[in-house]
Amino acid sequence: MQPNFTATEENYIKNIYHLQQATGYTTTNELAAAIRARPASITDMLKKLKTKKIINYEPYKEFQLSTQGKKIALGIIRKHRLWEFFLVEKLQFGWDEVHEVAEELEHITSKLLIEKLDAFLDHPRFDPHGDPIPDSNGKMSLQQQVNLLSVEFNTPAEVTSVGNQSTELLEVLKHKNIHIGTMLEVKKKFSFDNSLELKIRNQPAVTISEQLARSLFVKPV
Repeated sequence: MQPNFTATEENYIKNIYHLQQATGYTTTNELAAAIRARPASITDMLKKLKTKKIINYEPYKEFQLSTQGKKIALGIIRKHRLWEFFLVEKLQFGWDEVHEVAEELEHITSKLLIEKLDAFLDHPRFDPHGDPIPDSNGKMSLQQQVNLLSVEFNTPAEVTSVGNQSTELLEVLKHKNIHIGTMLEVKKKFSFDNSLELKIRNQPAVTISEQLARSLFVKPV
């Protein structure tokens, strides 16, 4: 029988999953920075998760989710991204307004509700920020995409995802009328600060910072 998890435990599991994506492992310091908790609290939680066989953990060493831990993490991420899709597509929330609400809804435990939600939404493959939504088996679709900074001038491209999904960054994109699916071309790069001039279809040209461009991923079309 699968153990139940508190919302706090689920937040740890989800954060460990994201942090270990680059190397397969993460550290106590990285997790403490992500969750903004004291190292002592982190250590106590890691011991609990080890007891529940969710992580492979030894004190003072890098650690990772177990196979079961990855399955739990993908289930949480699935719920989070489905709820974000629902909030944007059905309740007309802005894409910069849904993260905190989805953070609460992702802890709902009813599998039947989530499967009915998925069917109601016609099984979306990507959330409003372009992130893949795991299916009921934890499998995700891959996006063929590149960072906006690597796109050649005057090459039509479609925005496919946003790397940094802070409310502040999404607010800037919304102000500049850049969303998932926006068609654009890079027209110029300014050597002073590496900012880019973009031509968005049917709109005047806009300039965005290098920092903003690093967070935008596109596919040439």
